[in-house]
Amino acid sequence: MALLRSLLYAPIFYSVTALWVLAGLAASLFGRRPTLAVVLSWVRIHHWLAREVLGIRTAVDGKIPDGPHLIAVKHQSMFETTEMVRLTNLPVIVVKKELADIPFFGWMTRRYGVIAVDRSAGAKALRALVEEGEQALASGRSVIIYPEGTRVRVGETPPLKSGFTALYRALGLPVVPVAVDSGRLWGRGLVHRAGTVTFKVGETIPPSLKRDEIEARVHAAINAFELAPKASA
Repeated sequence: MALLRSLLYAPIFYSVTALWVLAGLAASLFGRRPTLAVVLSWVRIHHWLAREVLGIRTAVDGKIPDGPHLIAVKHQSMFETTEMVRLTNLPVIVVKKELADIPFFGWMTRRYGVIAVDRSAGAKALRALVEEGEQALASGRSVIIYPEGTRVRVGETPPLKSGFTALYRALGLPVVPVAVDSGRLWGRGLVHRAGTVTFKVGETIPPSLKRDEIEARVHAAINAFELAPKASA
């Protein structure tokens, strides 16, 4: 059943995405608000497809606060990259440069509002991250970052990348850490299994903490599922 659901989901989602990219490109000619409206409708359609076709539901443990924040999210699958846009009211998103360079789709993401990071550029990439982050701050929107730098497998808890702390210092925003357990259902292959993905919102962390403290607190919070004590048999 999971295979059949996944085979049905894939062509629908990617066809819809192609149509919505074209719609977004047209909407962008009229300004950012129409572009954001198209993106919001796209993530809502994905939410519907995930629920109705794949049988994947979303549960949120805690509340994401209103107002601009730096939102640090665990990254185990594509699922949270769309779902967090829906849950956090169209934030600016830190993405790898390769995504922002995809023809049509990449241009659309830049019109929406992303911070594209070239992970091979070293210190230059950090400077660009900070500069673009400051521009995002001026827009009044929250900023989402996946502080481990890439998608990881269930159970993996790598250290945070230096870009997270650089952005934290530059923006001066409180941090909302979010743990996700999507990797149990949405692996790296074609097949996605039905079930519930939980987004666990951690305690808001104030700005201006020292590097060791902010990294330790965020690392612990976004890995809440990995670090939780296992129930004994």
